[in-house]
Parts: sequence; structure tokens; C-alpha cells
Amino acid sequence: MAGMRIMDMAMAEPAGVTPNMQALLPLFAWLSPSYPVGSYAYSHTLEWAVETGEVIDEASLVDWISDFMRLGAGRNDAILLCHSYRAVEDGDVDAFTDVNDLALALAPSAELHLETSQQGRSFLDATVAAWPSPRLIPVEGEVAFPAAIGMAAAAHGVPLSAAVSGYLLTLVQTLVSAAIRSAPIGQTAGTRVCAAMAPVVSLLAEEALSLSLDDIGGATFRADLGSFHHENQYTRLFRS
Repeated sequence: MAGMRIMDMAMAEPAGVTPNMQALLPLFAWLSPSYPVGSYAYSHTLEWAVETGEVIDEASLVDWISDFMRLGAGRNDAILLCHSYRAVEDGDVDAFTDVNDLALALAPSAELHLETSQQGRSFLDATVAAWPSPRLIPVEGEVAFPAAIGMAAAAHGVPLSAAVSGYLLTLVQTLVSAAIRSAPIGQTAGTRVCAAMAPVVSLLAEEALSLSLDDIGGATFRADLGSFHHENQYTRLFRS
């Protein structure tokens, strides 16, 4: 009975919360550091960049994350999220499967494949358990993180623009957190980096809404190759 009362309270619309705001509440929970996806364990090659001297201070971190977002996985993830969202919105399981397969195939190394697939699987499992919806597509095996986020957002009616913007900003924050733990960058500097990246996030999110899967591509070759070297580093804090 207690469990049923908790569920009823969770489903009820709180007083003073508008319908639009209510639609965003799941997104706030999903992108919180407390959501059990394990993002703290991954640096997406940033740890290797610190080891080799690519990232040594606030300015170089801004440059590195900016390129990562605009020319690499950030932009691609935004496109993939949008297309997975629309596939679920349309009830097209085959289209979602195709997007997810593409997202997994785009990972340039085993470490980065693990990063997206482990987070995606963990996210989907947690969401099915805590935020169930009949529109969530059951996925057997691996699921890429942006595809899982897009699926959940569509299933729960989270606006696409908010979902992709939130995902991209969370990605920036994850990288900044990794930098604070591995580079000579303090928390205040990390906060400034997040603020500096906000316009990039806004622009990428807006562009991704109108891009096709054929627009996916990247030019972060040094970082991609660095993911192969990371697994052989003498000391490591992160899994990628």
C-alpha cells in the first residue's frame, strides 16, 4: 500500500507546476549526477589529453571541449538523439533500431563503445524500473546512451529541444568534472568552462533538430586515436 501511495504521488501533478514544467521534471532526474548511469567513470579520452599535455589549463580545456562538441561526438550524439526521439514518437521500432545500431557502430574504439553502451544500458534499465511507459521500446542487448535518452524523452513527452539541450550540457559537465579530477583545474574554473560552453550547446541543439543521419561526421581524429592509447596508460582514473 505504501508503494502504491508513493506511485500515486509521483504521477500526480504538483500544485503550482505548469504542464510544460511538469513535462521537464523527468529530464531533470535523468540528467542528474545521482541517476545511476556511471558517467563519472568515463572521460571520453580527456584523461589521455591531460596525460599528453593537450589540456593543461582552463583555456586549453575550453578549446578541447569545444572541438569535441562541435566537430565530434557532441554534434553526432545530438543528431542521433533527435532521430531516436522521432522514431519512438512515430512508434517506428525499426527506425529506432537502425539509429541505435548506427550510434553503436560510430564508436571509434572499444573504450568509447563501452562508454556509450554501458551508460545507455544502465540508463534504460533504471528508467524502465523507475519511469515506466508502454512507449519505451524493449531493447535486448546494447543501447547507445543518446538513443536511450531520446527514447525515454519521447516516451514521456519531454520536448525534444529540451532533451537535446539538456543532454549536451550534461555531456559538457561530465567532461568538466573529469578535468577537475585529472588536470590542474579547480571548481571555479570548471564552472566558467561550463558557462563558456553554453552558447555552443544552444547552437548545436538548435542545428541538430534539422539535421539528417547523413549529416553525421567528425574530425576529432587525434582524440579518437587517443582512445586507443588511453587503455595503455600507466595510471588511469577513468575507463575511457
